[in-house]
Amino acid sequence: MPDFVLEDALEGPVAGVDEAGRGPLAGPVLAAAVVIERGCIPADVLSRIDDSKRLARTVREELCAVLVAAARIGIGAASVAEIDRLNIHFATLLAMRRALMALRPAPGVALVDGKFAPPAPCPVRTVVGGDGLCVSIAAASIVAKVTRDRIMTRLAARYPGFGFERNAGYGTPEHLLALEAYGPTPHHRRSFEPVLKMLSPPESVPLTI
Repeated sequence: MPDFVLEDALEGPVAGVDEAGRGPLAGPVLAAAVVIERGCIPADVLSRIDDSKRLARTVREELCAVLVAAARIGIGAASVAEIDRLNIHFATLLAMRRALMALRPAPGVALVDGKFAPPAPCPVRTVVGGDGLCVSIAAASIVAKVTRDRIMTRLAARYPGFGFERNAGYGTPEHLLALEAYGPTPHHRRSFEPVLKMLSPPESVPLTI
């Protein structure tokens, strides 16, 4: 389970940073930066914080509510247009930067999940697999995932048939069938396959005589 070993080794308020939504075919990529003051969150709650991918949706929602009430949180996003213009890697770093910029006051240091550090208003340390090691990063993964899922649920009401409330924009069979039937929405990533292939003109075949 994640612990506070990395946070305790650093000076000043420490923010954990993680993202949600690198892989989907639709929707923004979203990042959260979370600063936890342990005295503000019960120990039994802290002990349940884990990588969001390991938690059931109901547990993520419950933990997110506690974090929103008791921790300092910054949220940042990069839009579909930014993903298509920059590519998903740089759009993710942009979302992380925006999440850190949204924290007031700025943290003393940020622990960022993964190998790559975003430009930030504070020193940054990257932690590969950080959402399974560091409580602050795990908390950020929960907030990012829950927040993005809610965005996709709202989009589902505007674009029924794609199952965004269930698949969060990932390329599930249901989603792919809807793409074939209805075509992409304005919230689909034009630079991602199979959306890109659907929008590309068919290759011309030279005539032979």
